[in-house]
Amino acid sequence: MNYTLKLIDLRAVIQRVSSGAVFISGEKYSSINQGLLILIGIEEQDTKEDAEWLCKKIVQLRIFSDIKELMNLSVLDIKGELLVVSQFTLFASTKKGNRPSFIRAAKPEQAEPLYEHIIKQLNVLMRREIKTGVFGANMKLSLMNDGPVTIIIDTKQKE
Repeated sequence: MNYTLKLIDLRAVIQRVSSGAVFISGEKYSSINQGLLILIGIEEQDTKEDAEWLCKKIVQLRIFSDIKELMNLSVLDIKGELLVVSQFTLFASTKKGNRPSFIRAAKPEQAEPLYEHIIKQLNVLMRREIKTGVFGANMKLSLMNDGPVTIIIDTKQKE
């Protein structure tokens, strides 16, 4: 028998920022001060369970400095803000040729409801409204990466 293991993962690029903003059509759509800018990539087989695991991981991730300058505090601990942006290009494949393939990324009709679920979960976990981009929009991001600290999390890491 030939078994094929398909890697399925909801992917997040998490950046610790002093500030971040989303611009659409030249206008500021949303912005945050100290907190996390989170880019979310969604695959076809991703589930609400994957999303909930990822959301808990994000808010509990200890990447902010304590008084000893050690990364011991979470975004919850510092009462930081979140800016969440959907980004299908996180699943770009460059194995063949020079034009990236995005075949692993979920189609919009599948990805958008899961993206909205992630936003709702983060709102609940943060106990405050989080800021977002607009799903499918052409956006410009501005950020001041603090550290710099950038973490990549795939839900396949939970296994």
